[in-house]
Amino acid sequence: MPKVYTIAPLGLKGVLVEVEANLSRHLPKTIIVGLPDASVQEAKERVWAAIENSGFKFPRQKVVVNLAPAQIRKEGGSYDLPIAVSILQASGILTLPEDKIAFIGELSLAGELKAVPGVLVMVSSLKDMGFNQVFVPSQNAKEANIIAGVDILPVKNLAELVKHFSGQKIGALTKEFFQPQEAKTSIDFSQVKGQDQAKRVLEIAAAGGHNVLLVGPPGAGKTMLAKAFLSILPDINIDQALEVSKIYSLAGLLSEDNYLVNRRILRSPHHSASVSAIIGGGSWPRPGEISLAHHNVLFLDEILEFPRKVLEALRQPLEDKIVTVSRVKGSLDFPANFILLATANPCPCGYFNDLSRQCKCSPNDIKRYQKRISGPLLDRIDLHLSVQRVKSEHLSLDKDKQESFVYKQRVLVVRKKQEQRFGNNSFVLNADMSAKDIKKHCQLSASGKSILAKAADSLNLSARAYFKVLKVARTIADLSERENIGEENILEALQYRNRIFLE
Repeated sequence: MPKVYTIAPLGLKGVLVEVEANLSRHLPKTIIVGLPDASVQEAKERVWAAIENSGFKFPRQKVVVNLAPAQIRKEGGSYDLPIAVSILQASGILTLPEDKIAFIGELSLAGELKAVPGVLVMVSSLKDMGFNQVFVPSQNAKEANIIAGVDILPVKNLAELVKHFSGQKIGALTKEFFQPQEAKTSIDFSQVKGQDQAKRVLEIAAAGGHNVLLVGPPGAGKTMLAKAFLSILPDINIDQALEVSKIYSLAGLLSEDNYLVNRRILRSPHHSASVSAIIGGGSWPRPGEISLAHHNVLFLDEILEFPRKVLEALRQPLEDKIVTVSRVKGSLDFPANFILLATANPCPCGYFNDLSRQCKCSPNDIKRYQKRISGPLLDRIDLHLSVQRVKSEHLSLDKDKQESFVYKQRVLVVRKKQEQRFGNNSFVLNADMSAKDIKKHCQLSASGKSILAKAADSLNLSARAYFKVLKVARTIADLSERENIGEENILEALQYRNRIFLE
């Protein structure tokens, strides 16, 4: 029995689905088997109308459509086109060649093809399985065409597809050359008045991929600094762009006009967002904000305003760079390798330790507010900095106005150095080093070890925080163009672990 091929996306991978249609002499009826959900069950009505309205005859027989393997749940409208093709093939209306070709697309009642989410993931998986041609809705064609090594044929309607197999061929799209774009941000580092130390911290974070927490009163410029951070990050490369675009495709966030994430982005969820929105979830697991920020920046403005449950859910992704979303209907892994950039007020009113305004909060209120973020989560943030408001007389000064471009060039040099250092490892940033890598690449002199040991005791650093200091010191040494980590690098890294919250 002839088979038509499509694919079921499972996270960022896919499972090949064989679609078979059988016609038998019974009362006209269409049955779909193979663990279809409600949207796939409804496909029989869409496919019937699409075939009839495209000028063909739907078989007046019992039609059984099987979607194999049966143990994989099928959901969404992407099965409409392969189901229609299998029925047309069983009816003798069209004949498929022996080539490894696959079909993806939702049908309207008029037989028009409609865009579906996840096409980039599906086409990438089909290519890995050896398929050389994939028919997709024309609205998804540019997105699918990103994948090299497979011909993408854009289909507008069912009638056009039948004509293709009758000799009126649909032309495959020409592959485009990847071109990274500058990050979209209207704020340059030169526009941020003062805050030299904060800029230094963000430069370290960009160079080594470190997480950052900025704490300070309202009006200190924390949010402005965070938005300017994108301007000093290196441009995204093709491999990163593909990974991020797959996640966006699965979430349905790509379009015919914006079919590739080819620039750095900053995801900034509101503090009212749910755990599912941040981590991922739904009845069938979908990527959340931390996965949408993969290879980019997750900005949590006023992190202490987020629910404790949301913040605690960040602990595992920050450690493992991957998030596992488990639901009754399935469990999927999504990548979550992002730079966390968080800001916070030090107290409910925001003016605790402010140099120019009196705090109105009681000690208990301050401690209760700061305890919203747990010690284990703070441990996972590499760089902690207390930010003060810039004095009014400094706001009009124009000295030391280095543009983001200058910072970015220094960051690029350090990133290149890390690529050379780590070679073919799965990571290229200092922040991702394992204990074994730290031992190899973070050698300290005897005096450096003594300084770090004393600081670890006085600051009561955990083992995780201890190694975070070493990773940051490695990045600082790289920025200083030093082969070995010096004492001054350790001391600078330690000052970003000072307690900025009450015990």
